[in-house]
Amino acid sequence: MESAHTKSVEEVYSFFGVNESTGLGLEQVKRQREKWGPNELPAEEGKSIWELVIEQFEDLLVRILLLAACISFVSISFAIRGVKVSQGLSLMGDKVPADIRICSIKSTTLRVDQSILTGESVSVIKHTDPVPDPRAVNQDKKNMLFSGTNIAAGKAVGVVVATGVNTEIGKIRDEMASTEQEKTPLQQKLDEFGEQLSKVISLICIAVWIINIGHFNDPVHGGSWIRGAVYYFKIAVALAVAAIPEGLPAVITTCLALGTRRMAKKNAIVRSLPSVETLGCTSVICSDKTGTLTTNQMSVCRMFILEKAEGESCSLTEFTISGSTYAPEGDVYLDNRPVKCSGYDALVELATICSLCNDSSLDYNESKGVYEKVGEATETALTCLVEKMNVFDTDVRSLSRIERANACNSVIKQLMKKEFTLEFSRDRKSMSVYCSPSKSKSSSCKMFVKGAPEGVIDRCTYVRVGGTRVPMSSGIKEKIMAVIRDYGTGRDTLRCLALATRDSPLKKEEMVLSDTARFQDYESDLTFVGCVGMLDPPRTEVAASIKLCRQAGIRVIMITGDNKGTAVAICRRIGIFSEEDDVHRMAFTGREFDDLSPHSQREAVTNARCFARVEPSHKSKIVEFLQGFDEITAMTGDGVNDAPALKKAEIGIAMGSGTAVAKTASEMVLADDNFSSIVAAVEEGRAIYNNMKQFIRYLISSNVGEVVCIFLTAALGFPEALIPVQLLWVNLVTDGLPATALGFNPPDLDIMNKPPRNAKEPLISGWLFFRYLAIGCYVGAATVGAAAWWFTVADDGPQITLYQLSHFLQCSPDNPDFQDLECHVFESPYPMTMALSVLVTIEMCNALNRSVICTWLITIAILLTLLVRNSLSSCISTLSVQKNRSS
Repeated sequence: MESAHTKSVEEVYSFFGVNESTGLGLEQVKRQREKWGPNELPAEEGKSIWELVIEQFEDLLVRILLLAACISFVSISFAIRGVKVSQGLSLMGDKVPADIRICSIKSTTLRVDQSILTGESVSVIKHTDPVPDPRAVNQDKKNMLFSGTNIAAGKAVGVVVATGVNTEIGKIRDEMASTEQEKTPLQQKLDEFGEQLSKVISLICIAVWIINIGHFNDPVHGGSWIRGAVYYFKIAVALAVAAIPEGLPAVITTCLALGTRRMAKKNAIVRSLPSVETLGCTSVICSDKTGTLTTNQMSVCRMFILEKAEGESCSLTEFTISGSTYAPEGDVYLDNRPVKCSGYDALVELATICSLCNDSSLDYNESKGVYEKVGEATETALTCLVEKMNVFDTDVRSLSRIERANACNSVIKQLMKKEFTLEFSRDRKSMSVYCSPSKSKSSSCKMFVKGAPEGVIDRCTYVRVGGTRVPMSSGIKEKIMAVIRDYGTGRDTLRCLALATRDSPLKKEEMVLSDTARFQDYESDLTFVGCVGMLDPPRTEVAASIKLCRQAGIRVIMITGDNKGTAVAICRRIGIFSEEDDVHRMAFTGREFDDLSPHSQREAVTNARCFARVEPSHKSKIVEFLQGFDEITAMTGDGVNDAPALKKAEIGIAMGSGTAVAKTASEMVLADDNFSSIVAAVEEGRAIYNNMKQFIRYLISSNVGEVVCIFLTAALGFPEALIPVQLLWVNLVTDGLPATALGFNPPDLDIMNKPPRNAKEPLISGWLFFRYLAIGCYVGAATVGAAAWWFTVADDGPQITLYQLSHFLQCSPDNPDFQDLECHVFESPYPMTMALSVLVTIEMCNALNRSVICTWLITIAILLTLLVRNSLSSCISTLSVQKNRSS
């Protein structure tokens, strides 16, 4: 049924041929299943372990040498480990099974937690009335229950209007399945580098083979042109071995793996190794509000009571409350000074109302070491407020954390006995409890009321001033409402609750509790006690992280399902907006964004820093626009609604407390759901890329030297200075260990004071390649020169001429140019050992040269120096063994 939310209950019944009392008959159920299919999402077949293994072999360099490719198994183990860790963070709960049009509510109220789908931070009150707007977003479809959401409170009867892939959550699944994941900038650059290197290697190998065509018939080959061609083909293969940095994939994987470990210590669990480096070029972070920028723990931060009231005028006493979590720790302040709440009669009564008009409690989670809510977030905020106020001066110093959780609330609940509750309803916008004193028989019963200010204050005829009550005048009422409006529309955009009592209620025997229409009459003739203002407070460390992002040239965009006023208020508090910023062109709702033309939408995404009341399609569209501007986007999310955007973004970041679907679509999981962990991960990503540049420069310049060595020996006609086995050993051992040591470099002190690097920036620029070529020519010439020195100058060498050395293939007893010279001297291992020694020594110096490029080495740590020295020692020790074997 399309647009079920716009239909009346009778129209829904008629369309589906169902009535409230009997539901669907068995035959109807059978026909519906045949027509619409089972009420389940198609299972998405996961990748097998062998498919994951094969993916690691896609790198062109890895395909060339299987030994280097085997190192890539490390990335698989980390991917599986990341998935297992993230799965351990998943939470399960009872879910709504399908999309349902509510037909009747069987309790006084129906509250639904649909944050998994819409991102709203508080539960939503549902009703049965039609929603006439056909373009209504899911947040505004108050007469619908959506598949996958949780019932927070209440009972209802409804008609299933969509199942399986036709549900809102199913549509998100289809969108996610159709989204192709892009390769990371690192993967793209390595692919480009591999292709370029392969072309260059092929050209050089062909050139070496062609240069030596004239030597194919030399006597050393027995006069066989084919044997000569095969010999020089082997030389060309040796050149390819020298040119390919076999150790590069291994070192990159090791460096990224080390990065994942460092990130894990900062609560960022990486599921995909290449994404570690991608974080380093992140230019935009699209962050969810609830739980990431905020604590997702509602807290009362302001409240007021009446100090004086006379006639049409009154004065208020306003208090502020510290603490931004569910921990029962914090103080109440008056004019920035802590006060004892027990000294204010009105505060004692206010705390009593907060405690008794409440079904929530605090629970200390010993395994996590934090306090958690049990019940509604709004009510838990009031429970926490009562603990901070401690109006009866309860001694809590000796209590354990578990006992401390509800100590002050327990004292109040021992004084008053709750007889029954008048549940919240939409029409009166309040709830109340009927209480009698637990001990004193002389005190009369009371009703304590909590609700929306406009609903409660209209039914108040008195106000509490100290221990007395004063008649409510229009002037007093206007003053109270003005302060409440300021709370709701000011800098904080607080959610306000009015608290009141009925000192002389009807006897409970006179109340008809089955008739909810009479609840408003029972909650009349009230005495206004005070008002509290609460919000989901920003995390204390977020403001500093936002400032750091601004210094690093990273734009932060808040994307939330909450209303625009709340979103803008939080943006101002954490520094996304300044107090002076005009948010007209920088903050949009999903509806406002849809109403713009495509050109205006592109312009809006360019300037925007806040999107509120959005749906999943908006998030994906925002990511597409940002990618069109060549931005590297990190997208956070925790719900199913976030999954398509998480998969589409270059870096998808799921929350540890989020859904399994979101984690599956992400590259990284935040164990602590903290925005600051993202910033720390970005810093780590930048450091990793800097280190990668250092060891790539080292490896490439070393390999260019090896290529020049082989090329010169072939071009000059010298005997082999290095055989393929030696070259492979140099690439895997001599190159690998120092390069790995370079991967341990700590971040530069100013790394977050620089703008993000361009994702299209090549790994090796033209100027860098020229430098590598110059260094490589020197290394190659020195290596060949060392071998030639042994042949021509060394005391223990044959001391032959350069002509003889360059024409050694013509050596034979019959050749007068080689009289008195044994031709097997050209096969001696000594010149190869000499060349290998020189090559390794120069490469070790080159490793130190790579380190000196880093400016932070002005204050280099001793540990890093020892690490590089140890790597060099290992290489030289292995070299000694090689020399002895050659001897």
